[in-house]
Amino acid sequence: MTNPCIICVAITGSVPTKADNPAVPISVSEQIESTHAAFEAGASICHAHVRNPDQTPTSDPDQFAALKEGLETHCPGMIVQFSTGGRSGAGAERGGMLPLRPDMASLTVGSNNFPKRVYENPPDLVAWLADEMVTYDVKPEIEAFDLSHIFVASQMYDAGTIKDLPYVQFVMGVKNAMPVDRHVFDFYVQTVHRLFGVDAPWCAAGIGANQVVLNEWAITQGGHVRTGLEDNVRLDKQTLAPSNAALVKRAADLCAQHERPVATWHEAREILGLRKVVV
Repeated sequence: MTNPCIICVAITGSVPTKADNPAVPISVSEQIESTHAAFEAGASICHAHVRNPDQTPTSDPDQFAALKEGLETHCPGMIVQFSTGGRSGAGAERGGMLPLRPDMASLTVGSNNFPKRVYENPPDLVAWLADEMVTYDVKPEIEAFDLSHIFVASQMYDAGTIKDLPYVQFVMGVKNAMPVDRHVFDFYVQTVHRLFGVDAPWCAAGIGANQVVLNEWAITQGGHVRTGLEDNVRLDKQTLAPSNAALVKRAADLCAQHERPVATWHEAREILGLRKVVV
């Protein structure tokens, strides 16, 4: 297998705090430093949330702007992907950073259960976020928490509300949502190939201890991987991950084990059809 594997590092998220793992980067400066180390370890996408000083999540565009500027300075060429997730705000707040024109942004196209709440993504909000992404030339990453989300992405693509070939990420292992199941995973891959073509890129993310499981499944099946402290704060049951870079290195080591090269940022941009940058 020779197709390069894109490694996305989800650096912070909205849930883990320093009480869970002191390595979770909270301030913008911590996030930039953590991402730079992950970039050096092989990550070519940074999936980013921002936090308030008390560690609570926010969708503050000013913080996103500062983070984007720092990442472009210290991680030149790296793909910047902002979260429009629902834990950080409500309604249009969730897309308030899209005018900053990051390379990518997450887009969840349907609702589902989370451990203690419903993750609400009503159709009108999904349509508005997708339209903003078209307006500001931001490529969506479709976060598929359910099979139906892949089909909705296909319908949106056919209707032109998603401009480019969708990049679908399977999210597995969230309590009360889609469990980690190999038969389901394989069907997801088959469904993406059937709806978008056999060459359509896709990604997989596993939560908690399942992170390394989904990393390996995706690497061996020709997909791309997501890792990082947002989804998992441990290397194993006894050991906290010392950094985002350590989790990226683990994914890169799996790529080497399965004889699959890690994508450079140049290759990742080409695979995903993103605008070229000069660094």
